[in-house]
Amino acid sequence: VAVSAGYLHTCAILDDGFLKCWGRDNYGQLGDGGSNTNKDKPVSVSLGTTNNPLTAVAVSDGAYHTCAILDDGSLKCWGYDGMGQLGNGGTNTDKNTPVSVSLGYGRTAVAVSAGGFHTCAILDDGSLKCWGSDSYGQLGDGGSNTNKNTPVSVSLGTGRTAVAVSAGYLHTCAILDDGFLKCWGRD
Repeated sequence: VAVSAGYLHTCAILDDGFLKCWGRDNYGQLGDGGSNTNKDKPVSVSLGTTNNPLTAVAVSDGAYHTCAILDDGSLKCWGYDGMGQLGNGGTNTDKNTPVSVSLGYGRTAVAVSAGGFHTCAILDDGSLKCWGSDSYGQLGDGGSNTNKNTPVSVSLGTGRTAVAVSAGYLHTCAILDDGFLKCWGRD
């Protein structure tokens, strides 16, 4: 029902909500918890359980990392984390199994886009948060172009919310609720 292709890996959400990935796995971007071995056939990604197995409703592959929104609105990422693009607030250590991204108290994700080495998500209140590499200002937080390993808020303008987001290799663009497009990062 959905597919996303990264640099050398691909992931797909099946009609039962389960997520499978295949291709290059040198940083754990397939999320199968294995030995980071490339796979030429789809492998299952374990997204966790509450009372039942969690399923995916959206997926986005970056250069060497992958993120998925789950059916409970939570967001998990895995793979390369050298610049904080997994958003788990850790020590920028690669993960071959999904880790949770803290979006803020009571917040859930409604859209996600994994860029080259950064990730952005639209939250249920229309706010936008980004994390990872900020070498060219692609996080949009107006800061000092410092990489962030936890989500930071993007200022969209007074009263504005995001309805779509796309993270590129070194830049990010978002469509706002008034129909205008805003972009930031490398020009």
